[in-house]
Amino acid sequence: MTSTVPALDTLSRSLRSVRAGVSRKDGGSTLQAVLLDMDGTLVDTEGFWWDVEVEVFASLGHSLDDSWRHVVVGGPMTRSAGFLIEATGADIPLAELAVLLNDGFEARIADSLPLMPGAARLLAELSENGVPTALVSASHRRVIDRVLTSLGPQHFALSVAGDEVPRTKPHPDPYLTAAAGLGVDPLRCAVVEDTATGIASAEAAGCHVVAVPSVTPIEAAPRRTVVPSLEAVDLTFLHGLMTEMR
Repeated sequence: MTSTVPALDTLSRSLRSVRAGVSRKDGGSTLQAVLLDMDGTLVDTEGFWWDVEVEVFASLGHSLDDSWRHVVVGGPMTRSAGFLIEATGADIPLAELAVLLNDGFEARIADSLPLMPGAARLLAELSENGVPTALVSASHRRVIDRVLTSLGPQHFALSVAGDEVPRTKPHPDPYLTAAAGLGVDPLRCAVVEDTATGIASAEAAGCHVVAVPSVTPIEAAPRRTVVPSLEAVDLTFLHGLMTEMR
């Protein structure tokens, strides 16, 4: 599974269109695509990342404070790893640490990759109904491709990795990239996310967000609907979100 990464000027035009609130005949009420986060949203791996971070830093002679978990969850590798280096004072380059973390994560998911409740059913429903779907993650391409083998690459028209965009989450680039790659309007996309970082990215792109909180609580807001799990999300529910915006 490869990504489709439009040029920067395409992303800029998409973002200007969103912020200008371009009027359309149906008021943007038709669902055109569903864009899904990966870790903590489709696969129950947020805890895996933290466990790997704890193990890697222990091997470097440092202990991680459990309160830091809420700081690094959902963030891109550069931010989370950079924060942990600064917080611990570990003497390791960011690039080298990223390799260790990705290696550790891949080893962890080789034996088990638990899906979030409702994930398999939702992906199957979207595929069966021909809904354009993209996987949008802050994780690196090497990790996404490993996870896709378990999720089923046939469920996604494209995927966008954190190391393939100019700016990853919380910036809008990943979701604008996915929308442009699918040829759809971000305003008519439903995004499913589990963290504040991912939600900020999707909302900055103009998408309607379905928040399924994993590690930290998420509050409801305009163009943001909070649900307890993916078991509450189906195609009828997603179409209803767009109808409510008329």
